[in-house]
Amino acid sequence: MTIDPFWVQVNEPTLMQGDYLPGCLVPVPLFDPTTFGKKDNETQEVEVEVNELDLIVLTQSCDLDNNKVNQVVVCTIYQISEFEEANPAFAKKGKWNEVLAGRIEGLHLLASPSNPDNNREALVVNFREIYSLPYKYILKYATDLDCRWRLKSPYLEHFSQAFARLFMRVGLPSSIPRF
Repeated sequence: MTIDPFWVQVNEPTLMQGDYLPGCLVPVPLFDPTTFGKKDNETQEVEVEVNELDLIVLTQSCDLDNNKVNQVVVCTIYQISEFEEANPAFAKKGKWNEVLAGRIEGLHLLASPSNPDNNREALVVNFREIYSLPYKYILKYATDLDCRWRLKSPYLEHFSQAFARLFMRVGLPSSIPRF
């Protein structure tokens, strides 16, 4: 039996950053934002689509541990084959090496929890598909999974840093000339 350096299986009533939550139900409101809004104190109905998505927790573990959040930030995580099916450009040779090197912003690769040596089974985190879901809902969902995968250090910190890099970018109107 080999020990997975990337993930650990947990079965506990806690929630941590880096918890992998497969098949979680995510409600998504459907409406035209240009026509939505209250008119003359009238309420409007909003249609909601419920999607079953694989998610990974982004909220910091310290905030989850200390009950500092009512909402948990999560993002989607895909099998490479599933991501390529929806995004055929990523099936081209060398594209995943660009993601692995951090050159494709918004995407991050994680080793497969069940087969970390097979890069074709790696997981694609899409930091551009973010959801905020109630803490109690996510905690119950995670706890109801018999076992779930949790990223181990230092891969957890690398994952967190990749997310931070996407949101900490600063675009300048001008800079000093190139050398």
